[in-house]
Amino acid sequence: MHLSESTWPDVRDLDTDLAVLPVGSTEQHGPHAPLGTDRLTAEAVAAAGVDRYADETGVDVPIAPAIPVGVAAEHSSFDGTLWVSPDTFRRYVRETVGSLAHHGFDRVVLVNGHGGNTDALGELTGEISRFDAAYAVAFTWFESVDGDPPMGHGGGRETAVLRHIRPDLVDESEVAAASEGASDHWGEWVAGVNLAHDSDEFTDNGVVGDPTAGTAADGQRLVEAAADALCDLLTAVAGRDR
Repeated sequence: MHLSESTWPDVRDLDTDLAVLPVGSTEQHGPHAPLGTDRLTAEAVAAAGVDRYADETGVDVPIAPAIPVGVAAEHSSFDGTLWVSPDTFRRYVRETVGSLAHHGFDRVVLVNGHGGNTDALGELTGEISRFDAAYAVAFTWFESVDGDPPMGHGGGRETAVLRHIRPDLVDESEVAAASEGASDHWGEWVAGVNLAHDSDEFTDNGVVGDPTAGTAADGQRLVEAAADALCDLLTAVAGRDR
């Protein structure tokens, strides 16, 4: 159930204390992929995981509207990227989780699609679970799946999922150029330290990895694998003593 598409009596009548909150970003993903990639992929995995959970348990879990802007200043040199400070991000997510808890959905899984959000979400879910009237965990979908294509930025894994869920938003005429101008790694590392704070320091067009490597079939497999993992997580959160 998507909250934004439901009525308040529909929500009132749900028999669960679980909720899912997708969290993304609005940032460059190279010349071929949309700025909303991280939101779109998080929403797709959230919906697929909730559907899988409903099939297994008969329980419909509400999905809150995705948070579309995250911690993304590292991409600020590329046009269209939006970002907020980690403090602002944590505060907004925390108050959104508090809104869900107010209505009885006090076990919240944050489905994250952006690596730059990971540290802030890890800190935040710990604070919520210790000090607020809720329990929260963060699930970064691309960390829950194995195999090829590997994760980069606008590379094979994200492009594959987009080809599966929103092929209309992938500019196929730019994919070859995106691959040619991409970096094969994230950052500039010396002695275990990343010297590059911003993505334009190591990739000319914003891409890390090879977007030609990810097919729609790969994307479907990745979403299904992430959905399975999310379903397992929802089951664990639902049964956990707090």
